Amino acid sequence: MLTAGKPHRIRVVALALVAFALFMHLVALSVVAQFAEIDPDADRGTLVVITGCALLAWSLMMSQAMESVTRAFYARSDLDLILSSPVASRRVFAVRIATMAASTMLMAILLAAPFINILIWRGGLRWLSAYGVVIAVGALAAGLSVALTVALFRSIGPKRTRLAAQIVAAIVGATFVIGLQIAAILSYGTLSYFTFLKSDLLVSLVPAVESAVWWPARAVLGDLAALAVVLGGTLLLLAGAIALFSPRFGDHATAAAGISESGVTQRRWRTGFRRASPRAALRRKEWTLLIRDPWLASQTLMQLFYLLPPGLMLWRAFGSNNADLVLLVPVLVMAAGQLAGGLAWLAISGEDAPDLVATAPVPAQWIVRAKMEAVTGSVAVVFAPFVIAMAIASPGDALVAAAGIAISAASATLIQLWFRIQAKRKHFRRRQTSSRIATFAEAFSSIAWAGTFGLAAAGRWQAAITALIAIGILAGARAVAPKKI
Repeated sequence: MLTAGKPHRIRVVALALVAFALFMHLVALSVVAQFAEIDPDADRGTLVVITGCALLAWSLMMSQAMESVTRAFYARSDLDLILSSPVASRRVFAVRIATMAASTMLMAILLAAPFINILIWRGGLRWLSAYGVVIAVGALAAGLSVALTVALFRSIGPKRTRLAAQIVAAIVGATFVIGLQIAAILSYGTLSYFTFLKSDLLVSLVPAVESAVWWPARAVLGDLAALAVVLGGTLLLLAGAIALFSPRFGDHATAAAGISESGVTQRRWRTGFRRASPRAALRRKEWTLLIRDPWLASQTLMQLFYLLPPGLMLWRAFGSNNADLVLLVPVLVMAAGQLAGGLAWLAISGEDAPDLVATAPVPAQWIVRAKMEAVTGSVAVVFAPFVIAMAIASPGDALVAAAGIAISAASATLIQLWFRIQAKRKHFRRRQTSSRIATFAEAFSSIAWAGTFGLAAAGRWQAAITALIAIGILAGARAVAPKKI
């Protein structure tokens, strides 16, 4: 994904990864260095925080593993070659499942390594056991993801599993962190889930220190006996999943390969053609493509889930002067930019019939306008309830949030328009490989606008500085964008 299949980019990617690793070690130094001297015989409060972080990592790895298993089912690739080879297909698919599990573990290790390395440097070699816990969490996520995806496949069939598995993956990846944030909002009126993890209320409700529930946390702290139990148990679970499901994996993959590429069920419309102006027809066409896209719900559902805690905070703020509403402004602005960027890619670069659209007897400006209207309209539908609710609680913050949402969404859409490169909709999750400049420009633009309107809602003059930075990012992106003929 990082090299887009081009070998000459390996050196650039390697240098970028080294720079990123150094940066992450600096971040880890400021975050976890103070915890390196924690005593192995920790109290329940410390065990709760460590276990909560492990569950958060597990939920994210579970989501990634489910996506990998789903792609293995529905990507035909070398399926014919595997099934016709003299090697038993169950062995091949056993290796494939093990490879998926290994990739999940490797990604988790890469992300956790800077923090664990800092703990080892500051606290001693006993923190090496944290790598074993990361492997155990990855093995558990991979084994459960295979079991859950196969269960969906057998219960609702291959046609529905493609979308259902993606939606379940998004839910699993967001449920734990959102649940913690909701608990923190209901208990303390804040979005910080660490506040809830450290609360006396939660500590008083959890099991005693001697409970087996804390074995993973004790393994992180260097308890080798707990590490052996946790790591051995999860690896056995993964091995059992491979042995149980690999013999039928080929049958499921064959059934999934028979589903059409789009995954859209053919429908017979009873009504005839509708009379409409060319502009109205273009708008309807763009809205229809966004609504019926089989991968759109799963790819954007995670972003929408993370809007639930801000929505709950808005609901609790009715009738009160809650200063925490200012914190919601950058969250909404950032989410609007990211959502608009994904929708704009689908509408602009993910056009399935570009030649047909290009030869339509309408001006090219109408086509582009219809796409942009569909994107901005979709963003407005999602964020309008939040702005209306915020207007009831705090009209000034609502006005700032509405302006930020509109500008952030428009900026992301323009960046996708400037860097549009024809691609297929099924490559949505790899869209960042088409243009690294567009990817970073979109991300930095959303961050800059979020900071701008967050500071503006707080009444800080520094908002002018971040606004100039955001405008500079857009100007730079426009200057280096490829010229369209």
